Amino acid sequence: MQLQELHMLVVLAEELNMRKAAERLFVSQPALSQRLQTIEKSWGTKIFLRSQKGLTVTSAGEKIIQFAKDVTLEQEKVRENIDELEGEIHGTLKLAAASIIGQHWLPNVLKTYVKQYPNVKISLVTGWSSEMLKSLYEDHVHIGIIRGNPEWKGPKHYLMRDELYLVDTEIRNIEDIAKTERPFIQFKSDSTYYQEIQHWWHQKFKTSPKQTIIVDQIETCKQMAFHGIGYAILPSVTLHGSGSHVHQIPLLDAKGKAIGRDTWLLGYEPAFQLKQVQAFVEVVKECTAME
Repeated sequence: MQLQELHMLVVLAEELNMRKAAERLFVSQPALSQRLQTIEKSWGTKIFLRSQKGLTVTSAGEKIIQFAKDVTLEQEKVRENIDELEGEIHGTLKLAAASIIGQHWLPNVLKTYVKQYPNVKISLVTGWSSEMLKSLYEDHVHIGIIRGNPEWKGPKHYLMRDELYLVDTEIRNIEDIAKTERPFIQFKSDSTYYQEIQHWWHQKFKTSPKQTIIVDQIETCKQMAFHGIGYAILPSVTLHGSGSHVHQIPLLDAKGKAIGRDTWLLGYEPAFQLKQVQAFVEVVKECTAME
């Protein structure tokens, strides 16, 4: 099998959808289907089962796809080592970042990085911190930018701390929440973030909100709060440019200390020996020093 075909199997296994995989691979869906049939014929077994719902990996397919993943990963490592020998900074920088950081803090860092190192390819995945930590554990990425205080035995660099604020267009004091009929807008997040907010809430009010709206994304939550639909609890990193019509009330614990979350840059030691990773860490240091 050619490396291109192995890459194709990896993409199909990630998407489990012919149309989406074809879009990622920049080929037509019929062409992708035909190539998959040829690969399955060469292996003498079905790798995927097709249905209206999408693709399902067969038991034989699981072994073949794992082989494809192993080979393509080794190929990337060899390419990175070759780029290292050539002196200039090339290769791929693989990042996994918490969604909030990926939306509000990382773009400015990547803008600087891309300008300084145009030959580096960037692969970025975003999601909950728990998911991004898993990507790091499974060696899918070089660097993880994780919120909270994760247990990590490798290199761990502190980036920032941002406080939590209650945000609303009407409410000006925390005490007003106990009297308001306005809904509390929550966004889905990892368990540690949710637990922090729940702990603060029950310490402060002893009862649940009268009305709650749950959304899937923090940006949706933010826009709903900014448009006066209800109030939300948001980290300060998301509040730049919120406007004077939005009141921001800091969340304080029982001792009057601001409640916030730390953000860390994590990775395994071998990753930090790659030039493109070292360059990224330097850019991050420069950007955080300017904030």
